This record gives sequence, C-alpha cells and structure tokens, in this order.
Amino acid sequence: MPRQTTFIKPGTNKLTWRHVDASGKVLGRLATQVATVLMGKHRPDYTPNVDCGEAVVVTNASAVELTGRKADQKTLRKWSGYAGGLRVRTYRTLMANDPVVMVEEAIIRMLPRGPLGSTMRRRLKVFKGAEHPHAAQQPKELVVKSRLKNKKTA
Repeated sequence: MPRQTTFIKPGTNKLTWRHVDASGKVLGRLATQVATVLMGKHRPDYTPNVDCGEAVVVTNASAVELTGRKADQKTLRKWSGYAGGLRVRTYRTLMANDPVVMVEEAIIRMLPRGPLGSTMRRRLKVFKGAEHPHAAQQPKELVVKSRLKNKKTA
C-alpha cells in the first residue's frame, strides 16, 4: 500500500485550547513554541495553507524573563507614517508599563503575514496576571521548555 500525505480540508479542524504560564520563561523560547502551536506545526497532519492550529492563552506575561542585556538594548519601534512619528520603547519600559504588548509582539512577529496569519493572531490571548476568562474552554496545559537557570537568592 503506498503512503499517503494527509491534508486537512478547510473547516474540518476542531479548535482546541492550550494554556501557558509565562512566569520564569525566556521570552524568545516562549514565543517560538507558542507560535508553533498557533500555526499547527506541532501536528503530524500540518497543512500550510489551512488553519490547523490551536488557541493559546498566555498568563503571567509580567513575569516573563529576558536574558543578557536585552531589556536595555532591544527596542520596539512603531512608525505612524508621518514625519517625527517614530515611537521607540525599550523592553525594560515595556515590561514595566505593558508586558502584554511585549509578549504579543514577540509571538505575532513569528506568525505568517496575510489572512491566514490574521486568524492565528485572533486566537492568541495574553494576560498580565494569572487570571483569565477562558476557563470555560478547558484549556490543556502547554509545557514550554526553557533553559533559564533558577536564580538562588541568599
């Protein structure tokens, strides 16, 4: 019997939910693994032109970690399109003021552009604290591997 490549047809994927606790996780590693789940690349029947990913709820965005000196050196740049309309914020100020934007941007920029990426973006829910309103969807825990060593305080 010849092998057959499985392709998912549009609209046949049943949406499942995942939950990630971002406290103590490195931002980049968290973002790559969440983006993979949003796209559906973790599935054996992944189809690039069909939305076969899952919805992801990320909590504790304020407790995400940055390695090295990224908090001071890395910036988020947004330009309004007008002269003098460039807005540059360091990740340290983002972590203090709006950590949800920092986590969302890291994940969204790893998703494809276009209509398919827009539907994936809508399934990403990021919250600053531990509480989220999506308990009714019964999200399964998504284990995110992180190489950050636990810092022991004296």
